[in-house]
Amino acid sequence: MANILIVDDSPTDAYLVKSILESEGYETTEASSGEEGIQKAKEVKPNLIIMDVVMPGAINGFKATRVITKDAETKTIPVVIVSSKSMESDIAWAKMQGAKGFLVKPVNQGELLSVVKELLG
Repeated sequence: MANILIVDDSPTDAYLVKSILESEGYETTEASSGEEGIQKAKEVKPNLIIMDVVMPGAINGFKATRVITKDAETKTIPVVIVSSKSMESDIAWAKMQGAKGFLVKPVNQGELLSVVKELLG
């Protein structure tokens, strides 16, 4: 089954996404910052990345998405932004960074699984 990297500094939000995905049989890996997300994307080579936006450190989710989607090593991994930011400008900016999808927190189980299945084929 596919491995999905969850990048989120909130243990509660990460747990919710993890439990939804694992209940469907997906394997998950977790990272709690943009920097760690980039590192794990290179190490684990997940099939998909679920990326929060607002995280501590120098690299937020938008920057991490840009790095991952531009790096030759990781550019084929689809990234889905999951954020409490929900303005049209946030969604447009996420897509400009290379994100293939955008979900609003708190994540809806049906929407999450629909996007995951669509991107993983």
